[in-house]
Amino acid sequence: MSPLVPGKRRVVRRSVAAGVPLAVLAAIAVAGTATGAAPGGSGAAGVTGSATLGDLPLGRFSNALLPGTVADDRGVDLGGIGSDIYPAGREGEYWTVTDRGPNGQIKVSGSKRRTFPVPGFDPALVKIRVTGDRVKVVRAIPLTTSSGRPVTGLPNQEARDEKPYSYDASTPLSYDPNGLDTEGVVRAADGSFWLVDEYGPSLVHVSAHGKVLARHVPKGLVLKGADYPVVESLPSVLLHRKVNRGFEGLAQLPGGDLVLAVQSPLSLPDTDAGEASRTTRLLRFSPKKQAVTAEYAYRFDAVDVVDPGEDDPSELKISSVVALGGDRLLVEERTDKAARLQEVRLTHGANILGERWDDDATSPSLEQLDDPAASGVPILAKRLVVDLNTVDGVQDKIEGVAVAGRDTLALINDNDFGMTDGTGAFDADGRLVDSGIETKVTYVRLPKGAL
Repeated sequence: MSPLVPGKRRVVRRSVAAGVPLAVLAAIAVAGTATGAAPGGSGAAGVTGSATLGDLPLGRFSNALLPGTVADDRGVDLGGIGSDIYPAGREGEYWTVTDRGPNGQIKVSGSKRRTFPVPGFDPALVKIRVTGDRVKVVRAIPLTTSSGRPVTGLPNQEARDEKPYSYDASTPLSYDPNGLDTEGVVRAADGSFWLVDEYGPSLVHVSAHGKVLARHVPKGLVLKGADYPVVESLPSVLLHRKVNRGFEGLAQLPGGDLVLAVQSPLSLPDTDAGEASRTTRLLRFSPKKQAVTAEYAYRFDAVDVVDPGEDDPSELKISSVVALGGDRLLVEERTDKAARLQEVRLTHGANILGERWDDDATSPSLEQLDDPAASGVPILAKRLVVDLNTVDGVQDKIEGVAVAGRDTLALINDNDFGMTDGTGAFDADGRLVDSGIETKVTYVRLPKGAL
């Protein structure tokens, strides 16, 4: 088969093969120069290099994995792989995962509609290699159902999920119970993958070839029609996740247990409470027991501490959690324009699983407490590792963090497939007006002993 050749760069304003190897998804690169410089002092963090993913038409990428899935990519390039980043073993190589695909919002008659301009897009695991200032795709694995069909990135259920529309918000699309909005990724010792999803929210076990082996969802979700096993093994309180704010961070502890981060506070008892809250939750899941074994309350810093330019607490999110060894985690608190990395320890005494905070009838709810610690809730203690706002050369909307060596982090951003919201996202011919935001991997060296 012939390699996929990147198209000419645009001038912008700002049953299936298990995986497609290097021979099909050839090295994709874009010329540029490394940004930033080595840290100027022993007490300062600094960017040591940056690499950029080049342009590859999304239809070409998707149809090489699952032929015929994308009829028209509307000029969208491969992007969105910055949902997470996980070391693949060799230096400079990482597993990444796309999210649900290109999507946006357009206001129609005063209400926002969620648009999916490439509804046939199938989320994929994407292995990359960072070489100098270039990011190369070396392998891609499509996510498929038990019968080998694409899972798609479309919402699952009417009333619970946003209704999907065409690129111009004029035509309703069908819901898909198989659809996944994939985010965090880790690879197990047996070569399989674990992913988290924002829709359910859910924890998804995927074979080394991309087949969904099981999707763990909250008790009581009742997801009908999925073409893979669905297991109601997560606490029912997660049914109150904010729309499009389910699980986003995922880490794998040394013993194999998984830690899942709810991106934002639950909407408990209602949307207003969740929007105002600064308390979200982490869960510990045992693959051996196929069950959640612990739950922790995580308290965000004030929004203007995380992002001095923001005053809306609903903008706070956890997008990445990284295992540091033992019971230690690195947790990313962010808005779209700022991020800080905190270290926490998952202590036995902080476990709130099964307590009254998991009962959605509890009043006030965990999310409503102005001072959870004063109400007896064991909030995880935090230590600030680095404020990325103070590091020149770090891009916006960092969603993936990985340890890339002693005192060095690899960061990856979500470029949203170059999409923006509003009617100006596409031109009169229905082709993308690209935002100009690229997918980048950036290396940050921390002060000695920071991790």
